[in-house]
Amino acid sequence: MSSDSTVVTARHFEYVRMHTRPEDGFLLELKAAARAAGIPPIWIAPEQANLLQILLRASGARRVVEVGTLAGYSAIVMARALPPEGRVDTFELDPGHAAFAAEWASRSDVRARVLVHQGDAHKLLPRLPAASADAAFLDADKGGYPAYLRECLRIVRLGGLILVDNAFAFGELFADQPRDRETPAVRRFNEIMAATREVQSVIVPLGDGMWVGVKIAEPAPAA
Repeated sequence: MSSDSTVVTARHFEYVRMHTRPEDGFLLELKAAARAAGIPPIWIAPEQANLLQILLRASGARRVVEVGTLAGYSAIVMARALPPEGRVDTFELDPGHAAFAAEWASRSDVRARVLVHQGDAHKLLPRLPAASADAAFLDADKGGYPAYLRECLRIVRLGGLILVDNAFAFGELFADQPRDRETPAVRRFNEIMAATREVQSVIVPLGDGMWVGVKIAEPAPAA
C-alpha cells in the first residue's frame, strides 16, 4: 500500500455523491421553496448531511446547537438523527430566513425537535448553560467563527462534537485573488481551529470541506 494520499478530483466527488443516500422529497421541496423566496441556495451537500447524521447517531447526541439556520435544511437533517426527546437549537440573524426555517420545520417530520431562535448568536449563545449540548454546527458568517467556536467550546460537553462548514472557502481557499469576501476569514479560522488544543479535529473533504472535531479538554478560564 502506498503511503501517499489519493489526489481527490471532481470525479471522486461525483462518485461519492452517487453512492450516498439521496435527499427525500421534503428536502427537495424545501430547497425549491427557498429559491423561490429569494433565500441564497447555500445549504450543505447531501453527502455532508449524511455525515452529520452518522456522527450524531454514533455519538448518541440529544442536544445540538447550530449557528446559521438559513432555510432550515441542516437543522431538519440533524434533528432526524436525534432521539424523539432530542432537539436542535438553531440561531439565525435574518428575521425572514428565521421565519421561513421555522415554518418549514413545523411542516417536517421532526417539528418537535427543531427550535429556531431569531437574533444575534453573539448575544444569544452566552445564555446557554455550559456543557448543555452534545454537538455544535457552525455555518454562519465566517468572520464570526472564532467567537462562535469559543462559546461552543463552553456549551458542548466534553466528548461532544464541534462541526464547522466551509473549510474550503467556497472553493477559493487557494485562490490568489478570491472573489468571495469571506475567504480571508475562512483562512484565518482554519489556522485557529487547527491550533485549538481543546478539540481534536480534521477537515473532511466533502461538499465545501467540513471541520469534524471532538472536544477533548475544557477551555482555560478567562483571564
